[in-house]
Amino acid sequence: MLAGLSRSVRSAARPEVDAERIAVLRALEEMKATIAAVQAEVAVAFDHSQRAIQASQGVPHDQLGRGVAAQVALARRESPHAGGRLLGMAKALVRELPWTWAALRSGRLSEYRAMLVVRETACLSVEDRAAVDARVCGGASRVEDLGSRRLVAECRQAAYQLDPHSVVRRSAQAVSDRYVSLRPAPDTMTWLTALLPVAQGVAAYAALRVAADSARSAGDGRGGGQLMADTLVERLTGQATAEAVGVGVHLVMSDLTLLAADSAPAHLAGYGPIPAGVARNLVGASPEVAGWVRRLYQRPRTGDLVALDSRSRCFPTNLSTLITLRDQTCRTPWCDAPIRHVDHIEPHESGGATSFANGQGLCEACNHAKQAPGWLARPEPEGAQTVLLETPTGHRYRSRAPVQSGRNAEKKPSRFELAFRRLVIAA
Repeated sequence: MLAGLSRSVRSAARPEVDAERIAVLRALEEMKATIAAVQAEVAVAFDHSQRAIQASQGVPHDQLGRGVAAQVALARRESPHAGGRLLGMAKALVRELPWTWAALRSGRLSEYRAMLVVRETACLSVEDRAAVDARVCGGASRVEDLGSRRLVAECRQAAYQLDPHSVVRRSAQAVSDRYVSLRPAPDTMTWLTALLPVAQGVAAYAALRVAADSARSAGDGRGGGQLMADTLVERLTGQATAEAVGVGVHLVMSDLTLLAADSAPAHLAGYGPIPAGVARNLVGASPEVAGWVRRLYQRPRTGDLVALDSRSRCFPTNLSTLITLRDQTCRTPWCDAPIRHVDHIEPHESGGATSFANGQGLCEACNHAKQAPGWLARPEPEGAQTVLLETPTGHRYRSRAPVQSGRNAEKKPSRFELAFRRLVIAA
């Protein structure tokens, strides 16, 4: 039925007149909201059913629901973190925010704006949350005419009027949620982001601005943004200059890339793919920089790293490092979270080996989710670095470790390259 509906939508959404095109865009937007509401309702029913099944299996009460958000995430092709957020939003909408739920279901409110209402009322009691819901989204509300900022403002105002103490407590709690993150940016750059209390954030930015202005007054030719960025790196790392990188990094590359015989990109742990030329520049940098770069080499035909095995239950440090560098991020499909745990694909208690082929890198949430009843995983096929993951509902998902290959991967290696590889293996 749903497949037929999808085909009908695709065939109907091809108008020939601009006015009709705009009408179709509006209709599809409303349909997206309605579909999001149905997804939320289905997710809540699934959560209720799974908890009942787990309870009948004797799962402790405080562990009921483990793995449910992960299954929702897999079905929606999202990360487990996003799956948990979507499931939490669905519960709040269906059970505690009937007016917002109705606006979403009727297409008057987008999924994103419904999530804003959920977020801004999260600190309130169930009763106060329902009151804000009715005030902002109730009846003949003009909620569909509100922009995102105005919607947030009205929710916050209503929340503060109903329970000012909870809003203050939420602000205090937010301080404990401060963090620093690193994300890849275009052109071999990164976004280093810090979520800080407002006073600390403003003070840090002001200090960087003062340092940049002072340097420019002294004749430094760098731009203000460049000076602030360089000052940040210098003060955080204690380096004399921003270019003197003093933090160890793992650079994964093939010998062909290192020898400029191939243009296949390398992989920088914690960042992702980087151009071959940039990787060679890192390796050939000044001694104080190059000494901190650990170079790992791949088989040029397959892109696989060299395997290691162990007889112990826990993965040794070197083997864990190798698996982490191979997998790069959590192996669960659509989860791009950093690897926190290296665990067996086939459990050790079931005879799974502590080996390169039977190891996988997972984030903490995914590793805990697969401990719930009904989750199965196995390497498939043997030696191909592919994991077959089966959820309690019987749905199967495959993930393969990232491989790095270049257009010259099949080229016959020269005698010099063969000798070089023997040196690498011996080292």
